[in-house]
Amino acid sequence: MKPIEEIKPLLESPKKVVITMHQKPDADAMGSSLALYHYLIQKGHQVAVISPTNFPDFLKWMPGADQVLDFESMQEKALGALQGIDLLFCLDFNALYRTKNMQPYLEQLRCVKILIDHHLEPQPDFDYGISDTAASSTAQLVYETLYKLGEEQYITNEIAQCIYAGTMTDTGSFRFASTSARVHRMVADLLERGLKHELIHQAIYDNFLENRLRFIGHSLLHRMEVFYEYNTAMMAIPYADLKRFDLQTGDTEGLVNFLLSIQGIKMAALIIDRREEIKLSFRSKGDFDVNTFARRYFEGGGHFNASGGRSTDTLDKTVQRFIKAVQENEELLQ
Repeated sequence: MKPIEEIKPLLESPKKVVITMHQKPDADAMGSSLALYHYLIQKGHQVAVISPTNFPDFLKWMPGADQVLDFESMQEKALGALQGIDLLFCLDFNALYRTKNMQPYLEQLRCVKILIDHHLEPQPDFDYGISDTAASSTAQLVYETLYKLGEEQYITNEIAQCIYAGTMTDTGSFRFASTSARVHRMVADLLERGLKHELIHQAIYDNFLENRLRFIGHSLLHRMEVFYEYNTAMMAIPYADLKRFDLQTGDTEGLVNFLLSIQGIKMAALIIDRREEIKLSFRSKGDFDVNTFARRYFEGGGHFNASGGRSTDTLDKTVQRFIKAVQENEELLQ
């Protein structure tokens, strides 16, 4: 994979471009993709942003979100956008299977493929790119890429909003260890450019329906288990709960972090029955590597202290697999 800086000659003349992200995109995936979109539009390129699936309502305020194609519900239009493209930008994922049903179509493309990502162990599917696990977010890498290309003059308020949203959420509102001096210098630059950061906090964190809060209360009271002997907490959510509280995409975002707030807890797991498969989210504090844990036991991966996985077993069997895996890691969790 050639360095990201070497794409600059490719951007000097108009190209047909597609930007895509991982399925069920979060604020970093959507924010980094839309920030890049606004930059490329200014450069005169024909650009389409395709999400493999739908995305949360609390991200639809982002500038340009109304232009994003949902591959699942707009497949014909999305496939049309992929036809004859010159450049494919893959943001906030590093393996094509993370695009779900888009994977076979992306694998068939003969265009230049460019990666911008901060997850571990990227697959060798990309011609150019940057894979920086020390970065707080992919949004931060988009910002830094514009500087590397000498294109920082294109950072508009729309781009700043998208970059800030992606970085803010992926750093846990700037409290995770990934919040480096690089991050604070970037935010200072965005603020000096006129960014109104408080409006972004409100749009993302103060924009839910009542039923989500009732669901959180129900989950904490009835679905949480704490295994103090393993310094681990778990929450297993049956599909019936999702239906009962009429949850929408994104409504379970951040739920796993409640578990880490318990004194002495080193690892937290959120296990959700999504009907088509079981989705798992892992978070940890300190030196317990949930990326390795997710890869070893649940076909997943991510970051050292934040990762995800999947299971095709029932919810009960998945929970038992998780407990057994925790027991096997007892020494590391002490």
